Formats: sequence, C-alpha cells, structure tokens
Amino acid sequence: MISRRIIRIKVMQSLYAFHSSPGQSITSAEKELFFSINKSYDLYHLLLLLLVEMQLYALNKTEHNKQKQIPTENDLKPNLKFVKNDLIQKVAENEQLKKYIEKSKITWVNYPEFIKKMYAELSASEEFIKYMASSNYSFEAHHAIVEYFYIEILAQSEDLYQILEEQSIYWNDDVEFVISMIIKTLKKFKHSTSPEKSLMPLFKDQEDLDFTKKLFRKTILDSNENREIIKNHLRNWDLDRVAFIDVLIMEMALCEFINFPSIPTKVSLNEYIDLARYYSTSKSRTFINGILDKILKNLKEEGKVIKAGRGLIGEDE
Repeated sequence: MISRRIIRIKVMQSLYAFHSSPGQSITSAEKELFFSINKSYDLYHLLLLLLVEMQLYALNKTEHNKQKQIPTENDLKPNLKFVKNDLIQKVAENEQLKKYIEKSKITWVNYPEFIKKMYAELSASEEFIKYMASSNYSFEAHHAIVEYFYIEILAQSEDLYQILEEQSIYWNDDVEFVISMIIKTLKKFKHSTSPEKSLMPLFKDQEDLDFTKKLFRKTILDSNENREIIKNHLRNWDLDRVAFIDVLIMEMALCEFINFPSIPTKVSLNEYIDLARYYSTSKSRTFINGILDKILKNLKEEGKVIKAGRGLIGEDE
C-alpha cells in the first residue's frame, strides 16, 4: 500500500525528528519511523470501516423510522438501495478487515455524530439522489456512489481532519494518499468477491521495506560526508544559512543517488524537488534543483553513481 513517495516523506519527517532530538539512537528513531508508517495502515482500515458504519447507520435509521407513531409510506416502505449496497456489504464481510479492526482496536464508536453528518451530506447530494432513484442495481452503480463518497464528500470534510488530528499526529498528511489506496482496493472488489479477499499489504514487497530501512539509516550514517559535499557546491552560501529541511532533502537525494543502483537518478531528483515544493519555502525547489544538478554531475564524473538494471546502465540524466 505504502508508495515510495510516502516512504520518502515518512523518512524525511523521521530524520527531522531524529536530528531535533540529540541523544536519540538510530534504533529508537527507526522504530518511530515504522510506527508512523503503521499508523497509515491503521488509517486505511479505519476509513474502510467508516463505510460499513455508515451503512449500519442508514439501516438503523430506516428501522427507527418504521417505529414512528405516525409513520409515512416512505417510512414503512423505505428505499433500501444504499442499505443493501453490495460493495459495502462485501467490505463489511471482509475477514482481513474484521481481524485488523479487532486486533488494532480502531473504532468510530466515539464519533456517532460524524457518521450521521457524513451520511446526511451524502444523502443530500445530487449523485446520491440519482443513485437511489435509479433502477440500476448493478455492482458498478453501487461502486460509483461509494467512490463518489470518498472523493467528493469524505476527502473534503474538515470534520474528518479535526477528528484525525485528535487521534493521531500522523494521520492528516496521509488522508489523500490513503483514500486513493482505498479507491484502488475497492476497484478490485467484484460481485463474486469472497470474504477471504486480501486487502492491500502495508508494503508492496520486501524491496520497499528494505528501501525504507536503508534510506533512513544510510542518510543518518552518511550525514557528515554528504553535508560536506553539499557545502562544497554552495556558491556564496554558508551551509548554516540554508534551511535545515532543505539540507535534509538534499542529503536524502545524495543517499539515493549513491546507494540505490536500481533507481534512476532522474526519478530521485524529481521526487526530492517535489518534496521541497511541499515541505519547504517557495524558493527551495529551484535552489535544491540547482545544487543537486551540480552535485550529481560531479558524482558521476567521480564514478560514485553507478546504476544497474534494465534501462539504467549508462543513464545520462
């Protein structure tokens, strides 16, 4: 589930915390890194669970309306299309989701008003009204309204961000990415999907796990050497005057250039320039791009950047 981009962001944040906490060991800092990554996985399951809780709320609402003293015809014969949404039922039945929720103890039990509000916002939307009125009960129709909810309702909810901030300092930066992973997950659900269907794993493969550990540890261990390289390429600048986050981003880029032969330098360069755009000052992107370009050229001339693999030998970025 965790992409290389999110890994780089998590590593950057953990490195920043490590350098801001003198005396912290690399081992304990690495534990914090993986704790933050696992919190993203918690959020993935929590937001999947929200869908199930909303369907349950809708069901309870219809049952409650039937018990009114003077129920309307709609109360007695409610439209159960959302309550019986096949995709949501598949998610509710998923064994991996149920086991993860039971083990992690994550829940929406303290936020009934949020579930109520999300359902109210969804049910008031034009898309939902059309969905409920349509005679189309296909799995695709059920999927479309769920995807609409995640992208157009949940992702835009300020209440969601407030709730997540209360629960974990790690979550707010992850919402957009986690929702995109949920959308990918749900696209793989079919009418025939069994409860045993696997959800996304935390790491795509062992290579991504190794990438995380190596990037974090090597950036720390090679920090002094890489800072010296950066310092030597600063023109009319003292390293101490450069924003710490900019130095950190450049250290990570150097680490990736030198220590990861299967990753094209162009990919690394673009990723870290993007990090600067989101996490540093407005001028940092251009500044970092210029410095890394010069450093990369010199590293290649010195034979310190060696790439191996299909399409990588002799790369001339």
